Amino acid sequence: MAVLPDSDRQLITTGLMRHWSSLFEVISDLSKSELRSAVDATDQWIETNQASYNAALPAIPRSNLTLAQKTLIFCVVAAFRVSKQFAIRLIGGID
Repeated sequence: MAVLPDSDRQLITTGLMRHWSSLFEVISDLSKSELRSAVDATDQWIETNQASYNAALPAIPRSNLTLAQKTLIFCVVAAFRVSKQFAIRLIGGID
């Protein structure tokens, strides 16, 4: 998987700004360009470390899941670290 295109990184940056603004969440003097640099660094980290993540998966999921499926698992686990409700919005429900 390649690093996200610049247009997608900008969409993420704008979406995060809108999300945090709607929550009136204070982002301690973080400028738009500083947020964008955090998005860029995160995307690059994912690109750089994808082999490590893949190697950390148990053998059967590593061999049988697609890249998209592995990425979704990663995203949902990360979303749970934000909040359970946030993760539920991503995947539509959890029993």
